[in-house]
Amino acid sequence: MSNDLAGVWEVALSDGVHRIEFEHGTTTGKRVIYVDGKEILRRDWMFKLVGKETFSVGKSETKATINIDAVSGFAYEYTLEINGKSLKKYMENRSKVTSTWVLNLDGTDCRVVLEKDTMDVWCNGQNIETAGEFVDDGTETHFSLGDHNCCVKAVSSGKRRDGIIHTLLVDGTEIAECTE
Repeated sequence: MSNDLAGVWEVALSDGVHRIEFEHGTTTGKRVIYVDGKEILRRDWMFKLVGKETFSVGKSETKATINIDAVSGFAYEYTLEINGKSLKKYMENRSKVTSTWVLNLDGTDCRVVLEKDTMDVWCNGQNIETAGEFVDDGTETHFSLGDHNCCVKAVSSGKRRDGIIHTLLVDGTEIAECTE
């Protein structure tokens, strides 16, 4: 990488946290985008220094756009949008549609993500096979991580505002949810 690094963002998706880096050569017009250290887009000798670059991130090929705007003179502002929303708005919305837990199993760090709309479960970037069942107080989604029995319990909070509460149990022990 050169010294034209203009922006770095961390984006948490279901398949993991991705690092996006953007180089902008304001004298050469060069634009380079790296996702997780891998160059995915390069444009040399761009005469228009402002504009946008669109690319995809992660296994689900989530749409990302870097906007390049002139602020004053030769100063530029770089903003990242994910699925058409500012990164901040996207992450706020994401916390409503996913639950994330980080835990250590047998010496390995695991990042478990539940997509609440589809009830898909991801662990360290892999979509996990699950079995769902209805129980007296809600639903249970069962899956295995190594030799560990895991279950996401979905139970009504009893309050309309709070909605459904999702809890991860690993071998019967509740794991605290983390905020990303």
